[in-house]
Amino acid sequence: MNDLTIQKEGFVKFDCISLTYRGLKETDEGTLALKDLRLVVDEGDFVAVVGPSGCGKSTLLKVATGLVRCTSGSVIVDGRKVAGPLKIAGMAFQNPILLPWRKLLENVMLPLEIVQPHRQRLARERDFYVSKARELLAAVGLSGFEDRHPWELSGGMQQRASLCRALIHEPKMLMLDEPFGALDAFTREELWAVLQKLWLDRHFTVILVTHDLREAVFLANTVHVMSSRPGRIITSLKVQMPHPRTLDDTFTPEFGHIVHKLRSYISREQTP
Repeated sequence: MNDLTIQKEGFVKFDCISLTYRGLKETDEGTLALKDLRLVVDEGDFVAVVGPSGCGKSTLLKVATGLVRCTSGSVIVDGRKVAGPLKIAGMAFQNPILLPWRKLLENVMLPLEIVQPHRQRLARERDFYVSKARELLAAVGLSGFEDRHPWELSGGMQQRASLCRALIHEPKMLMLDEPFGALDAFTREELWAVLQKLWLDRHFTVILVTHDLREAVFLANTVHVMSSRPGRIITSLKVQMPHPRTLDDTFTPEFGHIVHKLRSYISREQTP
């Protein structure tokens, strides 16, 4: 058995991880960002992570995808210890970061030029991949915009394209870091429904980091609350509302109760 292969317990497992960001000077003790954090996410699940500003939510995503190594503990994804960047993960951020000189279709296909085995297949199977990209764009309402440049599109349209780019290589896991935080309320709520449909149709595992508690409750099956820095999971709330959810659900007493409970946990963490 390969020494990186671990018996599966959940699809993503953070096993007592801690992470310290070291300073430039040897005498600098650094900043303890995460401490003894434990979290298990099942395959195909949709979870959200919330918490006070600076608690390490974004750091958690970086550790999960192998962009940053934890100082202690281990991260296991799909039965293997994370030892470097994961090709089975897609990521989308608050800013879409689309290349302005590329048309929309070319932006969406960018990961195919980087991630194996798609990279070696792209030239000879280009028609197949173009069809996949067009299918994704159609799924998020961007059919007909394939030949537009990013600067010709609204912020919401750019973020839809960013989701397509994160999913074009069919990752098993989608990591979302405040993906709708820069958008207006109406566009943000519209994209909740778009993301929910993509997840229900394609069954990938999702970890969403967000400051928006309504967004977390609308999308996730479980919402995990992090402590103030150094971050750890202090509680997890199940959202016992069936999918697909609609905006009308956000006005129900059940929905409001969960949001209020999450807010109370975070408020306590923010209290000096």
